[in-house]
Amino acid sequence: MLIKLEVLEKIKSGEITLQFRRWRRRTVKAGGTLKTKVAVLQIGSITPIRPDDVGDADARRAGFRDSAEFLQWLDTMKPGELDRIEVGYKGE
Repeated sequence: MLIKLEVLEKIKSGEITLQFRRWRRRTVKAGGTLKTKVAVLQIGSITPIRPDDVGDADARRAGFRDSAEFLQWLDTMKPGELDRIEVGYKGE
C-alpha cells in the first residue's frame, strides 16, 4: 500500500485515521503493520465499502474536506474493490 509522505505525516500525528484503497488483491491485513518511510503503521479493521457509502465524517478522517472531494479523488484511482482501512501510528 503506497501512501504519500504528506499523508504519512498526518497519520503519524493522528490527524488522519482512515485510508481508502481500491485494489484487485489486498496488500495489508487487519491487525497487521505496515513499515513506511516515516513510521510503522498499525492496520485496524478493513471493511469493503461502496463509494456512495463514504460519508463526510469518514472522508474527513481520511484527510478530505468532505465526501464530494473524496469521490473526486476516487475517480482518479484505478478500478477495483474499495476498502475502508483504519490506520494509526505504531512507532518508529
